[in-house]
Amino acid sequence: MTSPFLHDNVARNSTELSPEARTFNWLLDSFTSSTAGVIEAIAVSADGLLMAMSASKDRSNAERLAAVVSGMTSLAGGAANWYSLGGLNRVIVDMTDGYLLISAISSGSVLGVVADRSANLGTVAYEMTLFAGRAGGALSPKLIAELRDAVHR
Repeated sequence: MTSPFLHDNVARNSTELSPEARTFNWLLDSFTSSTAGVIEAIAVSADGLLMAMSASKDRSNAERLAAVVSGMTSLAGGAANWYSLGGLNRVIVDMTDGYLLISAISSGSVLGVVADRSANLGTVAYEMTLFAGRAGGALSPKLIAELRDAVHR
């Protein structure tokens, strides 16, 4: 399990982030490291910006994934609105060697997950739901702004 004080592969001064931001980052790192088959996980704010990423990945890769996740979220939301299907729960893209999963967190924010073919989709989806329940309740506009600012430093 990754320490809540390690993120972006850089040890952060514990006074640099609020306890809520450290907890959010720790939950994301914990989800990534403890869910079998998960390669990478990111959180994207409602405006499409990267706000958190699993500690093991580089920021440029996370930014590209955030753009993909944001676009797919928008497309899925458009289809849901057009067909009156309600809000976004989850998007699953099944590829030859793995999966891209997107799940609503709260406040329009989403969790994007890349998993390899060994992943059990039911387990990953369940763990994504648990993450959203644990982390989503704490997401406020202030925390979202802090997380975005921290990842873009």
